[in-house]
Amino acid sequence: METLNKILDMNKDWVETVNTEDPTFFERSSKGQSPEFLWIGCADSRVPANQILGLPPGEVFVHRNIANVVVHSDLNCLSVLQYAVEVLKVKSVVVAGHYGCGGVHTSLCTEHKGLIDNWLRHIKDVQRLYKDALLACPDEKRTDLLCELNVVEQTRNIVNTTIVRDAWKRGQQLSVHGVIYDIRDGILRSIVSNQKENCELEGEAFPAVASTTRVTEDYKSRVDPER
Repeated sequence: METLNKILDMNKDWVETVNTEDPTFFERSSKGQSPEFLWIGCADSRVPANQILGLPPGEVFVHRNIANVVVHSDLNCLSVLQYAVEVLKVKSVVVAGHYGCGGVHTSLCTEHKGLIDNWLRHIKDVQRLYKDALLACPDEKRTDLLCELNVVEQTRNIVNTTIVRDAWKRGQQLSVHGVIYDIRDGILRSIVSNQKENCELEGEAFPAVASTTRVTEDYKSRVDPER
């Protein structure tokens, strides 16, 4: 009961703060939502979408799971994606990974963790695809590299959904991006960017990879396996 009272008290404090700063906020919120972004991120408590983007409630539609995985058989994730694209008409889908991801780190371990091991099989598939690049990477940087590669693959999975493909075929304005959040400095960095104009609607298209402080210009050739 003490915990519940703490939660309710924190909520009241938040409501008072919001009403002081923006007296019409709740009235506007009650009339509906029209977010520009769909954020597919990790469930890690250190990676909250709105705070990272500096946006208030109502501006970001969010789906989160362990290690920001997009699986074509996950009806939860696909339902969120469909609603965001077809009903809310978001302009951008953002797949957001982060350095220091516990799910990604655990996928590199051989120790049995229980039920979560089944979910992390999706990350192990990424390891299999990029085995050579990961083996060539120094041990202390391997988790960071896998976090990046996971963003690449999950962004690819978004691009290859019928939801996104159909939206592009309809001529809907929609871009798909992959970013990574550094919990050490709070900065988002671009990993991949897919626009309608640079993705083939037939067959599989590898994302155009942007150069960032952590991802070098030869990133694609260094890590993209033969398929």
